[in-house]
Amino acid sequence: MKDNNYLKGTIASSLIILLAALIENAILSNIVYLPAVPDICLICVIFVSLQNGKLFGEGEGFFSGLCLDFLGACPFGLNCLYRTVIGYLAGIFHRVIGTDGFFTPILLVLVGSLAKALLLLLISLLFPMIKLNFSPFTSIFLWELGENVILAPIIFKLLGLFRKYIDIWAEAAS
Repeated sequence: MKDNNYLKGTIASSLIILLAALIENAILSNIVYLPAVPDICLICVIFVSLQNGKLFGEGEGFFSGLCLDFLGACPFGLNCLYRTVIGYLAGIFHRVIGTDGFFTPILLVLVGSLAKALLLLLISLLFPMIKLNFSPFTSIFLWELGENVILAPIIFKLLGLFRKYIDIWAEAAS
C-alpha cells in the first residue's frame, strides 16, 4: 500500500510544483511592478520535503529545478543543482519540524531562501565562467526574500489542504 501512496504523492507533488513553476514564470515574471519574482517553487519544495523526507525532497527539488530550467533562461542544470540540495536539507527535518502555524513557515522559508543565496554564491565562485545575474547583496534579493517570507504561511496553508494527497506516509501515521 505504501507504493500506491508513494506514486500518488509523487504525482500530486509534481503537479503542484509544475503549476507553481508555470505561475512563477508565466504570470509573476510579467508583472512590471514586482521588483523581484517570489520563488513559489522553493516554498513548495520545502513543504513537500518536510512532509515526505530527504529522498523525496531531493527528487522534487530536482524536478522543480528541471521545470524552471526549461522555462527560464539560466544555465541548464543550475536550478536542478541547488534545489536538489535544498530539498534534501529540508527533508532531513522530516516529521521533526511541523508545517502548521504562522511563524514556522516564515522561519523555514527564510532559511531556505538564505540557503539558496549561499548556494548560488558558492556555485558562482566555483564556476566563474558562468555569468549569474544574482548577488545576495542586492535589493532585488531582499525583495525576493521578503516576498517569499510573506507568501510562506499562505502557501503552506494552501498546500496543507492537499496534505492527504502529498503525504506519502499518511496511512502509516494513522
